[in-house]
Amino acid sequence: MKTRHFLLSSLAAFALLGGGHALAQQKPIRLIVPYAAGGPIDVTARALAERVHDSLGTVIIDNKPGAGGNIGADMIAKAAPDGLTIGIAATATNAVNPWLYKKMPFNAATDFAPITQMVRVPNVLVMNAQTAERLGIHNLAELIAYAKKNPGKLNYGSGGNGSAGHLAGEMFKKEAGIFALHIPYNGGNPAQLALLSGQVDFNFDNLATAAPNIRSGKLKAIAVTTLQRNAALPEVPPVADTLKGFSIDTWWGLVAPAGTPRDVVMKLNQAFVAALNAPETKTRFANLLAEPVPTSPEQFGQFMKSELAKYEKVVKATGAQVD
Repeated sequence: MKTRHFLLSSLAAFALLGGGHALAQQKPIRLIVPYAAGGPIDVTARALAERVHDSLGTVIIDNKPGAGGNIGADMIAKAAPDGLTIGIAATATNAVNPWLYKKMPFNAATDFAPITQMVRVPNVLVMNAQTAERLGIHNLAELIAYAKKNPGKLNYGSGGNGSAGHLAGEMFKKEAGIFALHIPYNGGNPAQLALLSGQVDFNFDNLATAAPNIRSGKLKAIAVTTLQRNAALPEVPPVADTLKGFSIDTWWGLVAPAGTPRDVVMKLNQAFVAALNAPETKTRFANLLAEPVPTSPEQFGQFMKSELAKYEKVVKATGAQVD
């Protein structure tokens, strides 16, 4: 059986590399998205699948949501390493969940072959605009000063324990030396509604989600969580301008199962990097406030390794855990 599996994987890889064009056309590539259809990760994956059609043939998006992304990621990890099944690795699946869940069905550090990072989306610290005005908070330094002067009076919301917003909030509290009560909600949308209605004082939200309410004046953007300013909000400074080195954003990229032949990985990398560099892709992603980040497999692998180490400290500091 092992010999047969190896031969089948080799034939599939041969086809993907162009040595068996007819076979490649008969066997489309399956791209597993570990999240539901319609979200930013799904939209960007579909956009790239369209753009690589000429170089790779048909790429079919297969949404496999559940367990914080773990179900889909596990399917990628356990697929045949023949280049015909690839998928999305994201902040949650490959950096946060390994420390958040007591038991993981896959090893984020060893079960994947990096292809390329796809996207980086900044998070943004936002306040209810009326709350910010009432408290006299116009920038990050004033928020920190208020929190220190009024210990225990501020709170912040998130999409749940262990969510990106929760981890960013705890990291911010630690770095700033302040306390704010964390109020978890069942998802990002309820957390944003709580902020808009004044039930919580501030949130760390995905920029793409928060932008419409920032532009309408309902939310006040205090700082972005990337090291540099963001082109969509050039007037908003990074948290790092006040808290040196602070950086926490959302990212995702493409991976194959570990053991996928190097030449197959490079063929996939070349096709998807070209798609990410296309002007049409940059324009389409800009509408989602997502920045394309094409990389080599080695660069993406090193990045995921560093993110895994970073979030170990952040998650353990929060005490968050999912059974």
